[in-house]
Amino acid sequence: METERERVLLAAAHATTFAPDYMTVDKLEAATRGHGALVIPAFAAANSLAGDIFCGIGAPEMRLVDMTVIDASAPHLPLDPVIAKAVGEAKRGGAEPANAALIVATLAYFSGSCARAGVPLGNRKLGAIARMHAGGDRTSAIALTTNKFTHRVPAFPAYLAIYEALMDKRLTRLDGAVLPPFIAGGGVMGHAALGEDYNIPELARNAAKVGTEAMMRSMEGAGTTPYPLWPALIAAAVTMELVHPDALLGEEFGKFGEVDSAYLAGKGAVEAAGLPERLHMRGTGEEYETARLVGDFGLILKDVGGPSVIGSMVTNELFAGFQESAVIGAGFSGGPVNVPLGHLAGDILPALRLLIGSGGDVERAAAAIRDYKMQSFIDPETALCATNTIARKAEVVNRGPVTDACIRASEPVRDRAIYRRAVKVYEMLKAGRTLEEAAGALDEEKKALVEERGSAVLSGFTGKEIAFRFAEIAPHARRTDPFTAKFWGFDALVSYDIRIDGKDYHIENLTARAVPEYALEGKGRDDPGMGTAIFVGAVLTQELQYGGNTILNITVPAAVAAALGTGPAEAAKKAAEGAHLTNAIPGGRAVAERVAEIAQAIASSLSGPDEGGVRTAREA
Repeated sequence: METERERVLLAAAHATTFAPDYMTVDKLEAATRGHGALVIPAFAAANSLAGDIFCGIGAPEMRLVDMTVIDASAPHLPLDPVIAKAVGEAKRGGAEPANAALIVATLAYFSGSCARAGVPLGNRKLGAIARMHAGGDRTSAIALTTNKFTHRVPAFPAYLAIYEALMDKRLTRLDGAVLPPFIAGGGVMGHAALGEDYNIPELARNAAKVGTEAMMRSMEGAGTTPYPLWPALIAAAVTMELVHPDALLGEEFGKFGEVDSAYLAGKGAVEAAGLPERLHMRGTGEEYETARLVGDFGLILKDVGGPSVIGSMVTNELFAGFQESAVIGAGFSGGPVNVPLGHLAGDILPALRLLIGSGGDVERAAAAIRDYKMQSFIDPETALCATNTIARKAEVVNRGPVTDACIRASEPVRDRAIYRRAVKVYEMLKAGRTLEEAAGALDEEKKALVEERGSAVLSGFTGKEIAFRFAEIAPHARRTDPFTAKFWGFDALVSYDIRIDGKDYHIENLTARAVPEYALEGKGRDDPGMGTAIFVGAVLTQELQYGGNTILNITVPAAVAAALGTGPAEAAKKAAEGAHLTNAIPGGRAVAERVAEIAQAIASSLSGPDEGGVRTAREA
């Protein structure tokens, strides 16, 4: 028998999921044109590549996973139409040519394509293929920049360090001044002992080391943590502009054909950056040798054109598909913190690899995605809701196996998240509690989850026993203006208590007092535990600061209240005021009002006569 409760819950669920944009305050519509973020173009390109990989009616040569040919003397490779289609989809999603080329080259590499193909006369490399099909301009690695870690550092320090060392003759034992004519530039050196056994390995490895170190010191000089991935990638790219890119090294380094100059550049960069020797793909557990990966990306990046900082950012997030992403500084979307949706490209590579490994089985891929996300995040429910939102929005550009797998992985969790919130709010309102109290109760649940799971996750990450509790979360850590008084995320006054291996710390005003005092004045740096205390607080504070990526704690209460008869504007206002933690940045109230209007219209229709259509709230 139909009841009020059923009508209200149904209306709230349908209204909340009416459009992907209603799940978040992040500007998703702008992202479909590449403004400020390239996550949607990355999904679009991945869907295109996956579609060609698993196309049942395409010719065999269109299977990207078979395109590992090295010695290809042909005017067009089978890879060409696949790349052309993918860059077209990325550009349609808003990526400009160089960024589209970088996205597609990255995805194609991890889908099975080689970083290089062709004999010398027909030589071509993946970065150049992608750039040419995207219509990008040719430039050097000087156009590259690190991902944005508050600031970004262009490639100049790597050039400066490498070429100063080059002029000082510090990168190789071989001094070109002593060479007789007709040695350099020909087979007597380039494909012989002097080149392949001595000069090329030394030059590649040492140049990449010097360049990586220079990039990392420059990041420190800019006041940012020297996350190692991008310094290594940029240094490898600068090195591969200098070193013979197709040289195969002597037997000392491995079997003929297995070890090339790019590998040695990657090895030097990895050593200097302190990167782990091997990386592992989430979901599949596939192992990649880091030196091979970094060297190959040096080849890709030197030819791909001039991607912008958001091109570097989305590539960084693609690398978040590795289990070691937090260690190597590869993106934020691999967890443990839920971040704004513009970063959420970290599931794309795992989805591709899972699909390839299962022969295109979307359900198997979805199950693996769901499993690793449940393990990798402080709040896995929000993580899966966010994945669902961005994947559904990406389907505005195109559909395909990658977004399908991500949606199927996250849909049951998203539906459960909405249902349980709607039930709690309905029961609280029927018991006489206010809407503000109901929305606030959802936020308190979120805070308790962050404290409990955050303590456990970060205990595992640090190897220390950690117990964490927020003491205060409020606006105006240092400001006094009305705007930041309303939205605490812009000037977070956060204090907390934390126990680390049995020792208690109280951190007062993390952002405006504790962090500046530690970083600039050295206060607490003599205590090894203080750095951990600040680190943990920063992680868990940001988990709450970024709550705008999924605003169910605002929209669901507003929808339930509106379905019960409260005016949409009033419902949205009260829900936003109650869910003060989720309402960290602007936009939640406006979205909640739209959701409330839809919920009220649906509820009115469900309780009215069958008229063959849905009445609007005004008509009701």
